[in-house]
Amino acid sequence: MDKRIPTSIVIFGASGDLTQRKLIPSFFNLFRKRKSPREFKIIGFGGTAFTDEEFRRHLRDGMDKFAGYEFTEEEWSLFSPNLHYQQGRYTEKADFQKLAERLAGLEAGPANRMFYLAIPPTIFAGCIQLLGETGQTTENGGWRRVVIEKPFGTDLSSARHLNQQIHRVFDEKQIYRIDHYLGKETVQNILFTRFANTIFEPLWNRNYIDSVQITVAEAVGLEHRAGYYDGVGVLRDMFQNHLLQLVTLVGMEPPASFNADALRNEKVKVLSAIQPMTPGEVGRNTVRARYRGYRDEPDVRPESTTPTYAALRLFINNWRWQGVPFYLRSGKNLAEKQTQIIIRFKEPPLAMFPMPPGKPMTANMLVLYLQPDEGVHLRFEAKAPDTIAETRSVDMEFHYAESFGPTAIPESYERLLLDALQGDAALFTRADEVEMAWTLIDPIAQTWEKDQSPPLAVYEPGSWGPPEANDMLARDGRAWMHEESRQMLED
Repeated sequence: MDKRIPTSIVIFGASGDLTQRKLIPSFFNLFRKRKSPREFKIIGFGGTAFTDEEFRRHLRDGMDKFAGYEFTEEEWSLFSPNLHYQQGRYTEKADFQKLAERLAGLEAGPANRMFYLAIPPTIFAGCIQLLGETGQTTENGGWRRVVIEKPFGTDLSSARHLNQQIHRVFDEKQIYRIDHYLGKETVQNILFTRFANTIFEPLWNRNYIDSVQITVAEAVGLEHRAGYYDGVGVLRDMFQNHLLQLVTLVGMEPPASFNADALRNEKVKVLSAIQPMTPGEVGRNTVRARYRGYRDEPDVRPESTTPTYAALRLFINNWRWQGVPFYLRSGKNLAEKQTQIIIRFKEPPLAMFPMPPGKPMTANMLVLYLQPDEGVHLRFEAKAPDTIAETRSVDMEFHYAESFGPTAIPESYERLLLDALQGDAALFTRADEVEMAWTLIDPIAQTWEKDQSPPLAVYEPGSWGPPEANDMLARDGRAWMHEESRQMLED
C-alpha cells in the first residue's frame, strides 16, 4: 500500500457485534505490528447515537472481551484517536452526504478509502448505491475498495442481481467479497502443503487417492441466531461458501503464480468441473437432517423443515479427479468442534505380507487439521517390532502451536483486512466464483424444498449426525473417518 496517502476505513454497522468482536481487534493488532497504513482513520457509521469518545469506550470494552492477545494502555492510547463515529441511517441520502462531508474534513486532501459492509445483506446494494450518488466512490488521488460480508445472495438469481447492482458503482477489481475461512492460516496452508512439497503433488490425483472427506462440525446449536438461520439452513450457510472453497483448494491445478487472478481462475475451473445434480441425483448423493429439539429452540418456526446438518457426495469431472468422491459434511450440535480435510489414499494393490484373515491392508491417510488443533498428520504403515510381518499404523505430525508458538496464528480477519488494504484479492471470492457455487447449490436446495427429497432425518445432539449419512458412504464401501483421525490426534 502507498503509505504516503492517508487511508480512511469506513465501517457500516460499526455499532454491531462484528465490529467490536472481530474488526477492531484485527485493525488494532495490525497497528501494533506496524502493518497498518502510516496515516489512517477508522470511521464507524451506524444507527446508535455515539460520540467519538463513546464509540472509543465501546470498542475498548470489546477489546477486553474479544481481543485474544495482550496489549498495553499506551498502545491503545496511540490507536484510539484514529477512531471516529458518524451516526446515520443506511437508506437516507442526506446521512450519506453528511458522511461524505465528515470524511472530507478528516482527510483534508486525497485519500484512499475502504468501505466495509458489516450490515445485513438486504441493504448491501442500497448502501453502495448511496455511496456512489454522494460521490464517495470517485477515485480522486486515492483508491476506492469495498469489502462485503457473506452471505452474498440466497441463490443464483439473487447473487447475479446483487453483482449487477454493485458493478454499477464499483469495478470487479474494487470488490472484496470476504469469507473469513480463507483468511485462516491453516486453510492457506492447504496450498503450501500441496505446491511447496514435491512429495505430495505427484500423488494428488485419481491414481493414488481413493476419496476426500471434508468436515466442518460445530458443537454449538443456534446461539440466538434463529432469526437468520431458520430461513437459511446449513446448505446456504456453510456449503455454498466455506465447504466449496475448501473443495477448490484441494482440487485445483497449480496456478501459474500466486496472484489473485491466477489463483481464482483455477478455483473457478474446479467448480465448473462439478456437474450440478439432477433431482434424482440429489436423493442419492445428499443427506439432510436436523438435530432433535431444533423446533423447540426460541424463534424457530414450529413447522420448520430447515436442515441443521447436511452431507454431500460430489465428483470433480476432470482428468485429475475423475471417479474420486468428495464427501462433504457440516452441522450444528455435533460431537465436537472440528474442521478437517482427510485425504485417503488407495490401498496397496497386492498384500504381499501375511495378514490376519479378512483384514485388508490399511490405507495411508493425510489429515489437514484446520481447527481446533491446527496441524498436519500423515499416517503410514510400519512393521511392528518383534513380529514376523505384523504392521502398525504410525503418524508423522506437525502442530502449529509446537512449531511456531501457541499464539502464532493470527485472527483470520486480520490477514484479510491487510490484504484488502494492500489490494491483494487472492483470498477473496470473485463474481463468477460466487455464481458458479450457487449453480451447484441451487438444484440441491430446490429439490430439498420442493420435492422433500431426501426425507429430512433427525440426529441426536452431541452425535456425529444421522445414520443416513453413514449409509451414504457405506453404499460406496467407505465410512466417515472421524474416529481414525481423532485417534491420530490423540496418539
